[in-house]
Amino acid sequence: MQNITTVALSRLAAQERAIDVAATNMANTATPGFQAERMVFADWLVRQPGGGQPPGGAVISYTQDRATYRDTRPGPLTHTGNPLDLAIGVSDGFFTVQTQRGVRLTRAGHFELSASGTIVDGNGNALLDTQGRPIQAAPTDAGFSITGDGTISGDSGRIGRIAIVRPPDAQSLRPEGNRLFTADKPTTAVDTPAIVQGAIEDSNVQPVTEMTRMMTELRTYQFVSQFVQSESERQQTTIDKLTQKRP
Repeated sequence: MQNITTVALSRLAAQERAIDVAATNMANTATPGFQAERMVFADWLVRQPGGGQPPGGAVISYTQDRATYRDTRPGPLTHTGNPLDLAIGVSDGFFTVQTQRGVRLTRAGHFELSASGTIVDGNGNALLDTQGRPIQAAPTDAGFSITGDGTISGDSGRIGRIAIVRPPDAQSLRPEGNRLFTADKPTTAVDTPAIVQGAIEDSNVQPVTEMTRMMTELRTYQFVSQFVQSESERQQTTIDKLTQKRP
């Protein structure tokens, strides 16, 4: 009897995680460069000792939260006209920025010119060039021109070339917040990144689809929760009847 409850509880725990993932995706529908996460479920098989009766009862199949992976499909582009808004044309390329914790990868391409002339993201992290150095322009530079290969020029001439890198396995990147990633293995340069100037890659979360997914996960959670409650009440009723004193 107890096996029924434990199997249901394993699914309940997995569904709770699935709802959390869907909620995070929904919260980042407007986050530039955000990549949705997806759940992978699997069966966790447990062989019962002496489970020959009833037939077919030798193995119990639990639900296992196997892994979470990112949907690496690029999001749609929004053309802003801002010369320092950049989108990467290749789906597996990333900008590199210098943070206080080290170099991080991102597809969020909203950049601006700091007071010192460094090109930075919204958190003040410097955008890096192909030599791993912060891209430095003159504070008075304007009219930035950025070609598809990442070469950036200003009023004073050529400034540098923006680094676009490719990790060996995008799924191995560790997220830091909703826009940055840490690469544990060396990355390689992307020679033809097809950078689009004046545009930002939006989140690849599709709000209507994600809302439908979250509602489905929530209904499943509610159904399993009701089943666990009903099974608990059934078992308690059985115990009460078995322990009643006969007249």
